Amino acid sequence: MTDIGNIDQQATRSIDDDQSGLAEAGILPSDLADADALLDITYYAKHRHTVKAYDPARKIPADKIEKVKDLLRYSPSSTNLQPWYFVLAASEEGKERVAKSTDRLYPFNRNSIVNASHVVVFASRLEVGEDFLQRVLEQEEKDGRFDADPETFRAQMHGGRSMFVNLHKQDMKDVQHWMDKQVYLNIGQFLLGVAALGIDATPMEGIETKLIDEEFGLREKGYASLAVVALGYSDEKADYNAKIPKSRLPFSDILTEV
Repeated sequence: MTDIGNIDQQATRSIDDDQSGLAEAGILPSDLADADALLDITYYAKHRHTVKAYDPARKIPADKIEKVKDLLRYSPSSTNLQPWYFVLAASEEGKERVAKSTDRLYPFNRNSIVNASHVVVFASRLEVGEDFLQRVLEQEEKDGRFDADPETFRAQMHGGRSMFVNLHKQDMKDVQHWMDKQVYLNIGQFLLGVAALGIDATPMEGIETKLIDEEFGLREKGYASLAVVALGYSDEKADYNAKIPKSRLPFSDILTEV
């Protein structure tokens, strides 16, 4: 049986290691030392914000970038389809290649891209065929998901996933839109996850996706870009959005409890 106490201790040690970074990033008050508060995910939901100006001198450490990459990879998706692809730009040249997509229609987004530490391009599959379904199935088998009864569980997983793919292809005729929605699930988890790492972020649809696709050969790979997310650390003086209160509709407008 898994020792939950040991997991809690390990989590607390990991959080303690990151605490100073969270305080520096403005996600966590410098005087907050309660590990229980750090484990409250709603804290990060309430305190993250969309950054409007980045400090170009501050870079995300390499060990945290590895965690950022894990967030991209381990996002949930419908039937575990994982219909996504990413471009991670860290160099000045790489960020400039992304920023070119803002110049004609969205010049106000350029600085957020070039001044960020890193930028992620999120792309969605253009189609899902049997070869891709088999690729996902092979990875699941390799990762041990069918070990208890390989023949039965492999067939069940493939049948269930194929049923939903065919439903969106043949009946609802929205398979592209369905896969796009999986990518947006990834973006939502990603924004909360990087906040918990003490990293600021700015999601942007204000890009010319056709230019991004051409720049990185995404359509040749079978994907099309949807959005980008800039990552880094807020410029405390220039980031006006960090200084104003967060605003959300009340529960009475958005929630029914039964």
